[in-house]
Formats: sequence, C-alpha cells, structure tokens
Amino acid sequence: MHKECRRFVMLGIFFAGALPGTDGAQAQGSQRPIIIDNFESYTAGVQPYHWKRPHKRSRSLLDLEPALERDDDYFEVVSDAGNKRVRAYTKNESVQIVRLNGDGYRWDLRTHPRLTWAWRAMQLPRGAREDGEQYNDTGAALYVTFGKDWLGRPRSIKYTYSSTLPVGTTAKFGPLWVIVVASGADGLGDWVRIERNVVADYERLFDRNPPDEPVSIMLWGDSDNTGGISDVYFDDIELLPARSGS
Repeated sequence: MHKECRRFVMLGIFFAGALPGTDGAQAQGSQRPIIIDNFESYTAGVQPYHWKRPHKRSRSLLDLEPALERDDDYFEVVSDAGNKRVRAYTKNESVQIVRLNGDGYRWDLRTHPRLTWAWRAMQLPRGAREDGEQYNDTGAALYVTFGKDWLGRPRSIKYTYSSTLPVGTTAKFGPLWVIVVASGADGLGDWVRIERNVVADYERLFDRNPPDEPVSIMLWGDSDNTGGISDVYFDDIELLPARSGS
C-alpha cells in the first residue's frame, strides 16, 4: 500500500463510523453559515483544544491540552492583525487535528454543500509534491472524511496547499483523493480564501452521491518525507448553504 494511503487509513479509520444519526427536522437545517472554528474563543498561545489529536500509532483520538506539547510539530492559536488564527508548524514531522461532525457543529450536505476556509503559507517543504512517494509532503491540507468503502477504508478528500504542483492537480491513493487548491508556485505570504462545493467534488471524484453527513474535518501539515519545514496559518472554517438557484 502506498505510504500516503496507509497513513491516511491509520488516521481515518477509527472515526469513519463515529457520526451519530440525525432526524428529518435536523436534516432541514438552517440556511445560515455554520462556523466550525474561527479560533476567536481561544487565548493566544494555546492549542485549539476544541479539536482532537489523532494518535499516530493507535486508532484513537486524544484531547488537546491547552499548553503546547512539542516545539517541532504543533497547532497553536496566535493573535495576528487583531484576529485569532491557528498556526500549523512542522519540522521534519507531521501534525494533524480533527473535529468530528457532531462535536460543536452539525454538517448536513443536503443543506450546506459548500466548505470555505482561509490559509496563509509562510513556508512550505521544499520540493514536496503530492503525486508521488518520495517527496509526498503537504505543508497544509484540509481533509473531509466520509463513510467507509467496501473494504472498510474511510473515503476522504484532501484539499492541499502544495509546495510545487499547480492548482487543479489531482492524485488518488486508494480511497483518498487529493485536490491541489493552492500552490506555493503562485507565491507565499498572502491569505488565500478557498471555497469548495464538497458534494460536486465527491460526485466527480468517486462517481457516486456522497453520504448526507461527512464524518469529520482534519487539518494537516507535514514535512517528514523531505526533512523540511512547513509553517501555515488557518482561519475561518465555515460551512455554507447552496447558492441561490443552484
């Protein structure tokens, strides 16, 4: 199994069946945006403790303590230009945090098919690219995980800020699809707003309708294959209703 797929399966399989059911009234939902996290509720200098940390060797999710635990791979809330952001930093390492659907938010694709967030890359692992084995690092990524395939592996879409690959590049590793939605080839240091219609992406990539409710969202950064550094900020992760008339 390809390393990227193997690591994804280990991180994703334990929460692929964790989503509780919803009734018809919940499925109708509100047509207002749903904020997953804008990081304003935290104090600068802490970990974003409403999220969980996947254990890298077991199929479990661990609570994040407010205090930082390591200095070479971490997510830290920072104050920047009057706003709170979360900084993902890795040095020859990988780091991930997960927010399960139902843990502080409810995501139903029938009412909120669109996902938006902002990110800013200050440094990405040099020479990294998501379409191969040797240099497969992603300075920043946002995963959406769905239900399992017939082999019990979680399906997921990984939206990436690639070091080198152009926007629009896709790659497939088993039940994991990668879409490059921002690229270091276009420059670093600026905030980039991303908006994706997750339903349309899922239908195009998996050639089927998605489940009504994704399982989780995961923020990701890694630089362990290249031995480099990634330093990226995330902010304003929100779910949006369908556009009027669509």
